[in-house]
Amino acid sequence: MRALSGIKPTGELHLGNYFAAMKQHIELQYEHEGFYFIANYHSLTTVHDAEFLRQLTRNVAMDYLTMGLDPGRVNLFRQSDVPEVTELAWILATVTGKGLMDRATTYKDYVAKGIVPNMGIYCYPLLMAADILIYRSDIVPVGRDQVQHIEFTQDMAGYFNQTFRPVFKRPEARLNETPVVPGLDGQKMSKSYNNVIELFGDPKVIRKKIMSIKTDSTPVEAPKEPENCNVFRLIKLMASPEETAEWERRYRAGGMGYGEAKQRLYELWEAQFGSRRELRAQWAARPDDVEDILRTGGRKAREVAREVMAEVRDACGIVRAADL
Repeated sequence: MRALSGIKPTGELHLGNYFAAMKQHIELQYEHEGFYFIANYHSLTTVHDAEFLRQLTRNVAMDYLTMGLDPGRVNLFRQSDVPEVTELAWILATVTGKGLMDRATTYKDYVAKGIVPNMGIYCYPLLMAADILIYRSDIVPVGRDQVQHIEFTQDMAGYFNQTFRPVFKRPEARLNETPVVPGLDGQKMSKSYNNVIELFGDPKVIRKKIMSIKTDSTPVEAPKEPENCNVFRLIKLMASPEETAEWERRYRAGGMGYGEAKQRLYELWEAQFGSRRELRAQWAARPDDVEDILRTGGRKAREVAREVMAEVRDACGIVRAADL
């Protein structure tokens, strides 16, 4: 089976990216054929600094490689190295009703916050569907908050197949068990909320961030509900089941301050990501090797995309001189 997913390069990757997506991608490389892309076209909805976007794109690749993604097992590539994906997005737009776009969670979130979205935000589901369908993806590993995108993709595949002829298979979401990763303020960890804990940030900066995590005013001596605490929810993601159970007991017993839990969270972060800091620096010193990996992955991905697009064009009557 073929697994497909992507990460937007809109900032340095953080714990939310890792536990909601990257960790699952790395685990799946031993079970399925993987197509994992760096979604730089998607980033243009918010990132308008060319050099910054180029650097962020390289950084995502290096983070994946540092955390154990094996380019010998999966295709790691840039979205922009497969231009057919934007062509497919347009064709999907011609068979998709406006009502579907109006229901998109991302678009509705912008409107609810009083932000006027650009057309890239509004049409985001079209490009995401093209990303999935163009590689004949079987499964798309996502968090629960991304399920709507897979449902939209299934709808669009059906619209095309019914309008023209069956070309696309139905992709399915592959959910991980990670809940929404809380940020420093308790909201979902997100670069747009400026509440993230980066994977490879400066240790002093990260410790300061962790010590600033929002908690309630329950006294040290009083019992505390662990699942209501953002610090505990993050510890739970990184600690062993045995240690998590012990922290849960201590929370409920009382006599423990949040500062102690925050210090342990910092230690867990340092143990998991600090140990890879040197490897990350080694990849940063080998930009040509990173580029070779991305180009190789892009060539393989584009071979699949070209075959699919040939079928799509034939099905809907699009003729190109290059095909004659």
